Amino acid sequence: MKTKGQLEAEISQAIVKFEREYMGRGPEDVRTYLLDDIIIVRLSNVLTPAERQLAGSGAEGQGRALIKQVRMELLEKARPLLDTIIHDITGQRTRSLHTDISTLTGERVIIFSLKDPITFGKKNG
Repeated sequence: MKTKGQLEAEISQAIVKFEREYMGRGPEDVRTYLLDDIIIVRLSNVLTPAERQLAGSGAEGQGRALIKQVRMELLEKARPLLDTIIHDITGQRTRSLHTDISTLTGERVIIFSLKDPITFGKKNG
């Protein structure tokens, strides 16, 4: 049975691969946190150069709103793939998925709510 750290690392690697293959650009850094029946994935610097330009333009935040909307739609379309990734790694089914992105910092969070808590092994020693 995998440890908490091993599961967190495996989820991080899978999300980076997903971001690169599906979204077209991977994050600079990713951290995953397992908390009972919740998985929190924090990705740093995920905006493309074009998105950074768009975020800085437009009256009253229209560019930022557009980026958030497009990113949310893309993630919703990929939901079955993300659910499979999480199930394959943890053995648990996803109940819901929540996400947001900061167009100021380029940080994105993805939160998976699971149907059951994650079980993992203990480190030796």
